[in-house]
Amino acid sequence: MLLKPKAKNARAKRFLVNRDPKIVENGKTALFVRGSTTSQVILDTLKDLYSLRKPDAINFTKKNEIHPFDSETSIEFFARKNDSSLFAVGMHSKKRPHNLVLGRTFNYNILDMIELGVERCTTMQQFKAQTCAIGMKPLMIFNGEAFNQNEDLVRLKSILLDFFRGEAADKVSLKGLEYVITVTAGPAGANGETGLVFFRTYTTTLKKSGTRQPRVELEEMGPSLDLRVRRVRQPTEDMWKQAIKMPRELKVVKTKNISRDGLGDKYGRIHVGKQEINKIQTRKVKALKKHLDDKPSKKQKTSNDMADSD
Repeated sequence: MLLKPKAKNARAKRFLVNRDPKIVENGKTALFVRGSTTSQVILDTLKDLYSLRKPDAINFTKKNEIHPFDSETSIEFFARKNDSSLFAVGMHSKKRPHNLVLGRTFNYNILDMIELGVERCTTMQQFKAQTCAIGMKPLMIFNGEAFNQNEDLVRLKSILLDFFRGEAADKVSLKGLEYVITVTAGPAGANGETGLVFFRTYTTTLKKSGTRQPRVELEEMGPSLDLRVRRVRQPTEDMWKQAIKMPRELKVVKTKNISRDGLGDKYGRIHVGKQEINKIQTRKVKALKKHLDDKPSKKQKTSNDMADSD
């Protein structure tokens, strides 16, 4: 473990302050680590995932003796040294060919991770489509009920969302959605095993549709991956509670009599006291004067006078 260093000058102090916990955290950095033995499939996969994650990513090109499920010290050392909370490790062995491990850290300790087998990989270079710009936020789509029912796929969905979400943004321009990531859960095996997971990436093209909203066309950009879930490490209860804990400053103060529906529309309830209509001032309005109903009209006066004269 690395001890927290002391700042020797103002520049080092600013660097250490930037690493300290904040109410609104910085964008997460991802590490892409190459294991001691790798295959070309794993190298291509790490390269393409790294290109999607740039610029908030660090790529390790040299070989590293690292096995996250067996020993956590190496990953935690790299996470602390590079101030990163996401990692992807690529390895290859006879027992686990084309092995890809995705995971997260909290307070520089491993929070959770999932081991995936890359059964097929089609790289970006093999597609002739135009690639997206660096630093763009993707639109992520998860297809299949298994992402809400299967514990392993629920964990995979959570890690992938964290991996590609980038910095938090209140608003996103329609032209800024340059690519789409779709993750589809295949059918389960005969013994109830988790099926294949199909990871696809598409670029978007906005074209005229004759209406205010443009017509969106998708073209596959790559990488195109067929993944098989192997091992999953779930987070401990205590660490998970600390990781999802929200600061008091970010908690929304509940306002009485105000609610929102599923679409985000705001509704308010107003409590009005008892209305005493008889006491409302209406004299300034001629048509609402009280004594008008009591006084006889002009026609009634003339008819009454003629009757008296007779």
